[in-house]
Amino acid sequence: MRSLRTLHDGATYHVTSKIDHDDMSLLEPQFKALFLSFVAKAKRKFHFRLWDFCIMGNHIHFLIKPGNAGNLSKIMQWIKCNFAKSWNKAQGRKGHVWGERFYSRIINGMRDFLRAREYIAENPVKAGLAERAAEWVFGSLYHRLHRITSLLDDVDDEVSDTFDCGAMS
Repeated sequence: MRSLRTLHDGATYHVTSKIDHDDMSLLEPQFKALFLSFVAKAKRKFHFRLWDFCIMGNHIHFLIKPGNAGNLSKIMQWIKCNFAKSWNKAQGRKGHVWGERFYSRIINGMRDFLRAREYIAENPVKAGLAERAAEWVFGSLYHRLHRITSLLDDVDDEVSDTFDCGAMS
């Protein structure tokens, strides 16, 4: 029996999800773009905050704050399900695209938030796909630097208020 997911109202999460059997279903740029189009649609539907993301060939990362705790599962289910339907149709396939259920952990404090942001940004560098994180077109750092802000929320006073910067826990 799988363990229950820990969800809390007002929490920010580092979310990851892998493609089934570590397949490289997200390898092609058009599939990364397709995935991001579903993220954009989900933002309009579920009204969540997205501070960072990285789309790799076989997995994704989000730094996300749902409108309320229960929405995290609904958000991820909606994105993954709709992407899988479109990907399968484009590939002339049927069946699972995603592997196990998505992983999430609650971000605890400003230091944890900053570490998660760095980890997400550096993912393509560590995988040898980019020399610098800012070069990875399917990552939030590239999007911020090129002012492609339709998916991203500003890291603003809400983050400072959420994590009480004075404590730096």
